[in-house]
Amino acid sequence: MTACLACDLLNGERELVGGRVFETPGWVVEHCIGPLGVGTLLLKTRRHCLHVGELHADEAAELGPLLARTARCVQELGQADQVYTCLWSHAGWTAGHIHFVVQPVRDDWRDRFTNPGPSLQSEMFLAAQPLPRAEVEAFCERSRAWFIHAER
Repeated sequence: MTACLACDLLNGERELVGGRVFETPGWVVEHCIGPLGVGTLLLKTRRHCLHVGELHADEAAELGPLLARTARCVQELGQADQVYTCLWSHAGWTAGHIHFVVQPVRDDWRDRFTNPGPSLQSEMFLAAQPLPRAEVEAFCERSRAWFIHAER
Protein backbone atom coordinates (compact mmCIF):
# COMPACT_ATOMS: atom_id res chain seq x y z
CA MET A 1 0.00 0.00 0.00
CA THR A 2 1.22 3.50 -0.75
CA ALA A 3 1.54 6.13 1.97
CA CYS A 4 -1.80 7.36 3.29
CA LEU A 5 -2.04 10.59 5.29
CA ALA A 6 -5.45 9.60 6.71
CA CYS A 7 -4.06 6.29 7.97
CA ASP A 8 -0.91 7.96 9.32
CA LEU A 9 -3.09 10.35 11.36
CA LEU A 10 -5.27 7.46 12.57
CA ASN A 11 -2.30 5.36 13.62
CA GLY A 12 -0.44 8.20 15.32
CA GLU A 13 2.38 8.18 12.78
CA ARG A 14 1.69 11.88 12.16
CA GLU A 15 0.57 14.40 14.74
CA LEU A 16 -3.14 15.16 14.79
CA VAL A 17 -3.67 18.56 16.40
CA GLY A 18 -6.59 18.33 18.82
CA GLY A 19 -6.60 14.54 18.77
CA ARG A 20 -9.49 12.27 17.95
CA VAL A 21 -12.88 13.86 18.60
CA PHE A 22 -15.20 10.84 18.43
CA GLU A 23 -15.27 7.31 17.10
CA THR A 24 -17.55 4.42 16.31
CA PRO A 25 -16.54 0.88 15.39
CA GLY A 26 -16.20 1.87 11.72
CA TRP A 27 -15.58 5.63 11.69
CA VAL A 28 -13.41 8.30 13.28
CA VAL A 29 -14.18 12.02 13.66
CA GLU A 30 -11.24 14.39 13.83
CA HIS A 31 -10.42 18.00 12.99
CA CYS A 32 -9.32 18.90 9.48
CA ILE A 33 -5.59 19.60 9.16
CA GLY A 34 -6.04 21.67 5.98
CA PRO A 35 -6.97 25.35 5.60
CA LEU A 36 -10.78 24.96 5.70
CA GLY A 37 -11.15 26.82 8.97
CA VAL A 38 -11.35 26.07 12.65
CA GLY A 39 -14.34 23.85 13.32
CA THR A 40 -14.10 21.77 10.15
CA LEU A 41 -14.39 18.15 11.16
CA LEU A 42 -13.71 15.03 9.11
CA LEU A 43 -15.40 11.64 9.17
CA LYS A 44 -13.20 8.88 7.85
CA THR A 45 -13.33 5.15 7.84
CA ARG A 46 -11.24 3.46 10.47
CA ARG A 47 -9.95 1.06 7.82
CA HIS A 48 -8.27 2.15 4.61
CA CYS A 49 -11.18 2.43 2.16
CA LEU A 50 -11.02 4.15 -1.24
CA HIS A 51 -14.63 4.02 -2.46
CA VAL A 52 -18.05 4.56 -0.86
CA GLY A 53 -19.26 1.53 -2.83
CA GLU A 54 -16.78 -0.59 -0.88
CA LEU A 55 -18.17 0.27 2.55
CA HIS A 56 -19.07 -2.74 4.66
CA ALA A 57 -22.74 -2.94 5.65
CA ASP A 58 -22.00 -1.90 9.24
CA GLU A 59 -19.92 1.10 8.09
CA ALA A 60 -22.70 2.19 5.75
CA ALA A 61 -25.28 1.85 8.54
CA GLU A 62 -23.19 4.07 10.84
CA LEU A 63 -22.48 6.72 8.23
CA GLY A 64 -25.82 8.55 7.96
CA PRO A 65 -26.47 9.00 11.68
CA LEU A 66 -22.84 9.91 12.38
CA LEU A 67 -22.70 12.41 9.53
CA ALA A 68 -25.89 14.07 10.82
CA ARG A 69 -24.54 14.19 14.41
CA THR A 70 -21.24 15.65 13.24
CA ALA A 71 -23.03 18.30 11.15
CA ARG A 72 -25.16 19.20 14.19
CA CYS A 73 -22.00 19.52 16.30
CA VAL A 74 -20.34 21.77 13.72
CA GLN A 75 -23.53 23.83 13.31
CA GLU A 76 -23.87 24.46 17.03
CA LEU A 77 -20.26 24.87 18.08
CA GLY A 78 -19.15 26.63 14.90
CA GLN A 79 -22.13 29.01 14.99
CA ALA A 80 -22.56 28.28 11.31
CA ASP A 81 -25.17 29.70 8.98
CA GLN A 82 -24.69 26.59 6.84
CA VAL A 83 -22.70 23.37 7.14
CA TYR A 84 -21.11 21.87 4.05
CA THR A 85 -20.73 18.13 3.90
CA CYS A 86 -18.76 16.71 1.02
CA LEU A 87 -16.75 13.63 0.20
CA TRP A 88 -13.12 14.01 -0.75
CA SER A 89 -11.13 11.01 -1.80
CA HIS A 90 -8.35 12.06 -4.13
CA ALA A 91 -4.67 12.77 -3.68
CA GLY A 92 -3.94 14.32 -7.03
CA TRP A 93 -5.76 12.03 -9.46
CA THR A 94 -5.23 8.96 -7.30
CA ALA A 95 -8.10 7.58 -5.23
CA GLY A 96 -7.40 8.09 -1.55
CA HIS A 97 -8.83 7.16 1.83
CA ILE A 98 -12.42 8.43 1.79
CA HIS A 99 -13.30 11.20 4.19
CA PHE A 100 -16.30 13.44 4.55
CA VAL A 101 -15.53 17.11 5.19
CA VAL A 102 -18.04 18.76 7.57
CA GLN A 103 -17.36 22.49 7.36
CA PRO A 104 -19.04 25.39 9.16
CA VAL A 105 -19.76 28.35 6.85
CA ARG A 106 -20.77 31.80 8.01
CA ASP A 107 -22.53 34.47 5.99
CA ASP A 108 -20.05 37.13 7.12
CA TRP A 109 -17.36 35.32 5.10
CA ARG A 110 -18.75 37.08 2.01
CA ASP A 111 -16.50 39.98 3.02
CA ARG A 112 -13.41 37.75 2.61
CA PHE A 113 -14.35 35.28 -0.13
CA THR A 114 -15.83 35.70 -3.61
CA ASN A 115 -18.44 32.91 -3.68
CA PRO A 116 -19.79 30.13 -1.47
CA GLY A 117 -19.65 26.40 -2.19
CA PRO A 118 -16.74 24.79 -4.02
CA SER A 119 -15.39 28.24 -4.87
CA LEU A 120 -15.12 29.04 -1.17
CA GLN A 121 -13.19 25.85 -0.51
CA SER A 122 -10.89 26.51 -3.47
CA GLU A 123 -10.20 30.03 -2.26
CA MET A 124 -9.45 28.73 1.23
CA PHE A 125 -6.95 26.25 -0.19
CA LEU A 126 -5.33 28.93 -2.36
CA ALA A 127 -5.04 31.24 0.66
CA ALA A 128 -3.43 28.36 2.59
CA GLN A 129 -3.98 30.02 5.96
CA PRO A 130 -2.64 27.75 8.70
CA LEU A 131 -5.08 26.96 11.46
CA PRO A 132 -4.27 28.38 14.90
CA ARG A 133 -3.28 25.35 16.98
CA ALA A 134 -4.82 26.61 20.23
CA GLU A 135 -8.17 27.29 18.51
CA VAL A 136 -8.22 23.83 16.90
CA GLU A 137 -7.41 22.18 20.24
CA ALA A 138 -10.14 24.18 22.00
CA PHE A 139 -12.71 23.30 19.31
CA CYS A 140 -11.79 19.62 19.59
CA GLU A 141 -12.23 19.71 23.38
CA ARG A 142 -15.67 21.32 23.01
CA SER A 143 -16.57 18.79 20.29
CA ARG A 144 -15.61 15.81 22.44
CA ALA A 145 -17.83 17.13 25.23
CA TRP A 146 -20.62 17.80 22.74
CA PHE A 147 -20.54 14.21 21.42
CA ILE A 148 -20.62 12.83 24.98
CA HIS A 149 -23.57 14.97 26.09
CA ALA A 150 -25.54 15.37 22.86
CA GLU A 151 -28.68 13.41 22.22
CA ARG A 152 -27.71 10.22 20.47
